[in-house]
Amino acid sequence: MKYIDRDQIAGMNIHYLFYSLDYFLDAQKEAGFKSIELWSGAPHFYLSPDGYEDVSAVRKKIEDRGLSVRVFTPENCTYQYQVAAQTPLLFEKSFQYFKNAIQVTKMLGCKIMQINSGWGYWNEERETAWARSREMLTKLAIEAEKADIHLAMESLRPAESQLVVTLKDAKRMFDEVNHPRLKILIDTTAMSVANETIDQWFDVFGDNIIHTHFIDNKPEGHLIWGDGNADLESYLQALERHHYKGYLGQEITDFGYFDDPKSHDMRNMKAFEPFIR
Repeated sequence: MKYIDRDQIAGMNIHYLFYSLDYFLDAQKEAGFKSIELWSGAPHFYLSPDGYEDVSAVRKKIEDRGLSVRVFTPENCTYQYQVAAQTPLLFEKSFQYFKNAIQVTKMLGCKIMQINSGWGYWNEERETAWARSREMLTKLAIEAEKADIHLAMESLRPAESQLVVTLKDAKRMFDEVNHPRLKILIDTTAMSVANETIDQWFDVFGDNIIHTHFIDNKPEGHLIWGDGNADLESYLQALERHHYKGYLGQEITDFGYFDDPKSHDMRNMKAFEPFIR
């Protein structure tokens, strides 16, 4: 059965950390990708609270290869800027960082920016960190509305955060922010770690799901399809049941792929080929 269009599969550049942006883009074209979820980590794209690199030059590189940026993902897990930043100075710097990312999203010509809840100190009350996260997401949703884009919030794993790590958490944060520019992203690894399903997420959020990080897992790991225990066709059938037409971001983060990322992307696309219309 055919479930998806080729341009729904969005390649990502995280596992190309040790290669140039040009190398990544050439590899995506060679592997057969049409869409990109651009991760803003160095050395591929400079983004800070104070500014960002020439967006038009980056966009031209991408479009000259027949590719399109569909989602922009500011690095928000390993760098110091995160949604529930703990000190007033870092909170303000993080807000400026994400505010700049919203502008970059618009300038790249895409309509979706990835976000998550961030995290607090492990030795503070969860509700204290939750309040900071809610405040930041609300402020960013207002900025997203000004730029005419949407934020797509994913859940994280318990090893990454004590805030939005389950479907129930995501619903609570979504309801508390209560802004039409905050939408939902299903991360299949975080979903699997929480012992949840794609159907359960759609039952709760429906059309508010606008993006996915659609990767294999064991359930841990952000893996190339075929390297984990998830059933690709079953996952695709679930998206089909709910008439999902958004993108499938290939957020491959395990370091085993970093030496030769292109070969793994070639394998990944080969796994998708039987299901592409």
